[in-house]
Amino acid sequence: QVQLVESGGGLVQPGGSLRLSCAASGSIFSINGMGWYRQAPGKERELVATILSGGSTNYADSVKGRFTISRDNAKNTVYLQMNSLKPEDTAVYYCNADIIYRLGFSRTWWGQGTQVTVSS
Repeated sequence: QVQLVESGGGLVQPGGSLRLSCAASGSIFSINGMGWYRQAPGKERELVATILSGGSTNYADSVKGRFTISRDNAKNTVYLQMNSLKPEDTAVYYCNADIIYRLGFSRTWWGQGTQVTVSS
């Protein structure tokens, strides 16, 4: 079994910063892509940012220049540094990972979500 555990969410004022972390543990052979998604009340889950094992990144237009995704492959952990936060960034943030749990076998796992609230 595999677990993704997120941390770092909370309440922050507009213009502030937060850093989310997501650590994968369990039966992991290796990890391909990792990413962050978010879901605001009444809206569908949307992609925020992704990062491949080699370091290539992709961002939603709404967060480009403000958010930075990174990963520590030795720790099976992905991070999301969020700067210049706006009220519209308020959402539950989920991490996911495409995990190879046995040579030739992989599946996508999701974390439980962490709440980010941007409000004055």
